[in-house]
Amino acid sequence: MYAFKVTSLKEILTYIISHFDMYPLITQKKADYLLFKDIALKMKKGDHLNKEGLQSIVDIRATLNLGLSEVIQTAFPKTIPVIRFLISKQEIHHPE
Repeated sequence: MYAFKVTSLKEILTYIISHFDMYPLITQKKADYLLFKDIALKMKKGDHLNKEGLQSIVDIRATLNLGLSEVIQTAFPKTIPVIRFLISKQEIHHPE
């Protein structure tokens, strides 16, 4: 068994984002990845350090997986989930 532990935003941008940009997902999970990537890039720019930027990140997070917990929903009552992309082209680009 192998484990790969990522502990910082820099590692997410360096390893995770670059890997999935090079070897893209081919199912609807790609839509979740694109939203995750958008959050990481917003954090790199420092958007999470101001109220409007943090709200935009929470709006994106509301679309991922099971949405927001009740605690987060209470803390951010103005949250409007973003629209999740529809991945229509699902073919393998690199068969190797």
